[in-house]
Amino acid sequence: MHVDLHLHDAAVLTLDGDGLGRPARGLAIHGGRVLAVLDDGSLPTGWSADRTVGCGGATVVPGFGDAHNHMAWFGQTLGEIDLSTARSLDEVYAAVAERAATAGPDEFVVGSGYDDVRLGGSPHHAALDRAAGGRPVRLQHRSGHVCAASTAALRRAGILGGTATVPEGGKVVLDDAGEPTGVVEEAAQPLIADLMRPYAVDDVAAALGRASRVYAEQGLTHVTECGIAAGFMGRTPRELAAYQAARDEGLLAQRVQVMPVDAALHEVPGGDGVGLDLGMRTGFGDDRLRLGPMKIFFDGALSSRTAAMSAPFGDRDHAGYYQDDPEHMHAMVVGAHLAGWTVAAHAIGDRAVDAALDAFADAQARLPRPTVRHRIEHAGVVTDEGVARFAALGVTPVPQARFLVEIGDSMATAVGDDRVDLLYRHAAFLRAGVRVPASSDRPCVGDGHPLRTMQAMVQRRSSSGRLIGPDERVDPVTALRSLTVDTAWVAGDEASRGVLAPGSHADLVVLGDDVTAVDPDRIGGVEVVATMVGGEWTHSRL
Repeated sequence: MHVDLHLHDAAVLTLDGDGLGRPARGLAIHGGRVLAVLDDGSLPTGWSADRTVGCGGATVVPGFGDAHNHMAWFGQTLGEIDLSTARSLDEVYAAVAERAATAGPDEFVVGSGYDDVRLGGSPHHAALDRAAGGRPVRLQHRSGHVCAASTAALRRAGILGGTATVPEGGKVVLDDAGEPTGVVEEAAQPLIADLMRPYAVDDVAAALGRASRVYAEQGLTHVTECGIAAGFMGRTPRELAAYQAARDEGLLAQRVQVMPVDAALHEVPGGDGVGLDLGMRTGFGDDRLRLGPMKIFFDGALSSRTAAMSAPFGDRDHAGYYQDDPEHMHAMVVGAHLAGWTVAAHAIGDRAVDAALDAFADAQARLPRPTVRHRIEHAGVVTDEGVARFAALGVTPVPQARFLVEIGDSMATAVGDDRVDLLYRHAAFLRAGVRVPASSDRPCVGDGHPLRTMQAMVQRRSSSGRLIGPDERVDPVTALRSLTVDTAWVAGDEASRGVLAPGSHADLVVLGDDVTAVDPDRIGGVEVVATMVGGEWTHSRL
């Protein structure tokens, strides 16, 4: 037997079966797949290999997945003003002024990552005017659910002048005099974003390439893009073409599943429910680029206080709001289910979570699909009753443990001490028999490195050191399986990836230490030595 690659001198954690799986010291890889798991690291007698790579005793695990990210958006932010470290509004305005100094007189100045809680307020359009010299400015809040704009941008959008129609589920924030402050929330954000969209397909493809290089360096081998083609997350109606172009040009180093948003779907003649032209639905594509679930937004975010809660926020006199008319959202979920789609419902507040679960229950009552893997993205605040409903309905939560680090203190303030243990639950779902795949929501909120996500699952400590939901902590092995086994499962790929076993894709990560055995404080800092997808290195320091 002659194989493409022989990996040896490794501590292989296959994750095949329970726990860490079968212990091994090497792998034989051929045709992009694992051909054999080698107990002592040696090839069987009579076998040879084109390439032999020693790992120096490093730990090898299945490739990391991210079940919820925004790859194109993240790639674009790499060329924008980074406001994630700004600690005051003056810092924001100074950064805008610096970028504006090199911009054309009518060129948009674009930044992302500001946090109004940390800044003590949101950027005001008049101050942005002074900083940018009258140029149009758009700054994205770290949550992705709010933006701040300058006077020129507000005027072009018709927000100043009164010609714009604010869509349901959106809001233009007004001051005490009834004038716009420059802050625009949720479904109203496209009023500003559409001034720059659609982005050229080639530009989006290039942004995907920038993001993909970062992802490879961090051990990611598969990601799900949660929201393309329309809405405030979409870059262009031709966004799938941008992914195809990036793949054709060799820019995509990960396997990618993409979710079209509900606004991109429509009634398809000759069939039940809603869908895309030609009847395309979840699953169309191949193992490198494939259509995923339909994405629908039920509410906003906790950090922006726009999530739909059952009781008012602890620091506001309101309980958030839905993104759209509840009856319409319910009908879209049911229609997509009837047409054969898997559905991913963005729902953070407990009121939104309950509404999404109601829609899934109705959909299954009308047309039972017992094997479908419907999802609720974020599931930020879930009661014990809600957890039980997830289990009963077979719905998968996709929370972001890293949010607890980045904005845990803000979220705790938002929900109050009596609800803080309901935030981004993990262990409670596992006890109910529900899988919890790992995800980042990058670039929303903050750091999307998968190992730092893993550390957050284990520790659940905010940036101030507050322990949030101590009973929701999980052990490192469970957290690693969330990054690998469970992210593959939720995408329907458990037969081909997520573990290292004969026949599985040769998607793997070489780590500088065993993340299941180091001090939890060190998990996020363990070196990603190399990343492989389909038997080819996408990143390597070996």
